[in-house]
Amino acid sequence: MINIEQEKIRIDKYLTEKLELSRSKIQRMIEEGKILINGKRISPNYKTKLGDKVEIYNESNSDSLIEKENIPLDIVYEDDDLLLINKESGMVVHPAPGHYKGTLVNALLYRFQLDYTDDIRPGIVHRLDKDTSGVMMVAKNEEMHDTLASMIQDKKVKRSYVALVEGIIPHETGTIDAPIGRDSNNRQKMAVTEVNGKDSITHFRVLERFKNHTFIECILDTGRTHQIRVHLSYIKHPVVNDPIYNKKRATSFGQMLHSKSIEFIHPKTGESIHYEVEPPREFLEKLEEFRNE
Repeated sequence: MINIEQEKIRIDKYLTEKLELSRSKIQRMIEEGKILINGKRISPNYKTKLGDKVEIYNESNSDSLIEKENIPLDIVYEDDDLLLINKESGMVVHPAPGHYKGTLVNALLYRFQLDYTDDIRPGIVHRLDKDTSGVMMVAKNEEMHDTLASMIQDKKVKRSYVALVEGIIPHETGTIDAPIGRDSNNRQKMAVTEVNGKDSITHFRVLERFKNHTFIECILDTGRTHQIRVHLSYIKHPVVNDPIYNKKRATSFGQMLHSKSIEFIHPKTGESIHYEVEPPREFLEKLEEFRNE
């Protein structure tokens, strides 16, 4: 079950981005009655409404393929309603074509009793890319999921990232305001585009400069797929070791991008929650390498 969080968008377009499937596959599933809205069949041009509930009947999403797996997790905070997890680089967040095992969701289902109806992404409030490490939030039940998702949309959750980028950024701070959408030439990539782009805003500040690289902090106003990576590539300072948006050869570790901290007011207790996690060893080693250039 997916709860619609945006309105007046064609359902095939909305689900294409949400599920990372091709638009033609989504349209075919709708026409075959494998995707229902509020229990009813719809057409691919149906316009979303806030609160709509999407049911998906597809063998690739079935519970039988989302196995519980005993995968170690680094839990930095836990209560009855939510978790904060320090995700390691290389871990896929949720099952998708080509990644049905070894994901964060597989690990969550093994370790926690998540109170969700049939959902292909139980607990996942926001994503981190496979090779982006760091802190992310998980909701233990649907009520908390909806609340946290609304808080993120209303900018009541502050997330800070750090990145190592190519080249020297000369100014101390900056804001990148450029719409992001699917790359028309490559469905696996995102791009700055006016054609199908959504408003996307990234703020950054320089933490340290090296001979040929810059260490920066990024704060997001929006949370588009690959946003930081796309925006930094757009201004000609791609993330170091990014296999998609940096033209230089990347190692298997992936991009030097880390979700450093998260801060918000707990919606049930009113407590101020603020956690920071250090980047992984590979990130710190690369940082030290640049310092010694």
